[in-house]
Amino acid sequence: MNSEDRIPQHGYEKLERYNNEILQKMAEHYKAILELIGEDTEREGLKDSPMRISRAMQFFTHGYDLNPSSIIASAVFKEDYRQMVLVKDIEIYSMCEHHLCPIVGKAHIAYIPNGKIVGLSKIPRIVDCFARRLQVQERMTRQIKDCLQENLNPLGVAVVIEAQHLCMSMRGVQKQNSLTTTSDFTGVFLRDMKTREEFMHLIGVKLS
Repeated sequence: MNSEDRIPQHGYEKLERYNNEILQKMAEHYKAILELIGEDTEREGLKDSPMRISRAMQFFTHGYDLNPSSIIASAVFKEDYRQMVLVKDIEIYSMCEHHLCPIVGKAHIAYIPNGKIVGLSKIPRIVDCFARRLQVQERMTRQIKDCLQENLNPLGVAVVIEAQHLCMSMRGVQKQNSLTTTSDFTGVFLRDMKTREEFMHLIGVKLS
């Protein structure tokens, strides 16, 4: 059974949906984890934390419930435009599948239409669809590229993601300022160096 929370946010209502059965099961496990690390789950600050964590985790991973092809199909239009369409600096919030640590960064996405364009707001939604899952950056880059190529059949797609991985800055090598850049291209972005260089110039990223 699903539930909805309406949360006031600066003059509008933020709607969040949850699966209550899953929430209860997750909360039980999170309570056990908190106890295993030595915490008192009955103290005031932690008494409601298992459920709060469960709600947060469902939100962090709601990309599993989204269909990227349906997102694109909801706003595809015929248009005779064959120049680059670029949406850059799309915020990314994901979670590393190895340690469940946050991945925070931005995506730059371009495509060259081939008779069809997609509503601009759908591109960040596609990013969220794949980012809001347990991920590795390399796979997420490829998934976004493949989704746009398969559903729009454009003349080319370009995807660059720049992100900080907290599994590197909070643990492991503990390098706070490291940034990981991944890229993937199809069509003219792959074959035509000038087109790719124009894209890289517009987003202000240099690939070695």
